Amino acid sequence: MIKTEKPAFLKVATYNIHKGVQGLGPARRLEIHNLGLAIEQLDADIVCLQEVRKVHRREEKYFKHWPELPQAEFLAPPGYEAIYQTNAITRHGEHGNALLSRWPVVSHRHEDISDHRFEQRGLLHVEILVNENHSPESATLQAPLNVHVIVVHLGLIPASRIRQVEQLHKYIEREVPPDALLLVAGDFNDWGSRISKMMWQKNLHEWHASKHLTYPSRLPMVQLDHIYAKGLSPVSQMVPHGKIWHRMSDHLPLIAQFEL
Repeated sequence: MIKTEKPAFLKVATYNIHKGVQGLGPARRLEIHNLGLAIEQLDADIVCLQEVRKVHRREEKYFKHWPELPQAEFLAPPGYEAIYQTNAITRHGEHGNALLSRWPVVSHRHEDISDHRFEQRGLLHVEILVNENHSPESATLQAPLNVHVIVVHLGLIPASRIRQVEQLHKYIEREVPPDALLLVAGDFNDWGSRISKMMWQKNLHEWHASKHLTYPSRLPMVQLDHIYAKGLSPVSQMVPHGKIWHRMSDHLPLIAQFEL
């Protein structure tokens, strides 16, 4: 008899990749290839990325080994689906948020949450069907679960972030069913606790056993990156350290596990 059960845990990562380039001027270096290897090693079911380039004509000419694919597609491990949406259009190209999923993507959409003309910001909303397929390693048929994931990169001005979180809450009320499993992950750019309190007020919770500092990567002082959930219980959270992680971006990745 085939038994139906849910997967026990969902592993989620969020990572601001700094557009795949580190350093300034002539000293800048291309890190996108190292980032690809690192993301594969994270072995997360869902990877939420910020500051992802779709195209940049100047950097393509400067770096000999600039990937031919857009960065989201280039970074996706084998078998993963890559979803990207542009937040900002610049003189030489564009960049935004991306999501890499081990599981099938049901739908995706984008919403502009720019608060003023000096910063272009947006949210990426992806619905994923978790554990759709029968596992060949067992006689267990895994029950599919719809999980909504919202990837955000909030602004640099405190008052703007407050208004953007209010926009986020309104978007969730409008676009996400009230009983749906929900993850909200990304770079919240918040050095205090105001944003976390606003998320908790809407029943979006994260692992709070201890702080996991993610910025700046060389000497982390604050946790700017967060993974909040509703309907999923956080069971662990960690940040990898080491020289290679410090080199690849100004942020460190945050990895969390949730019980379904």
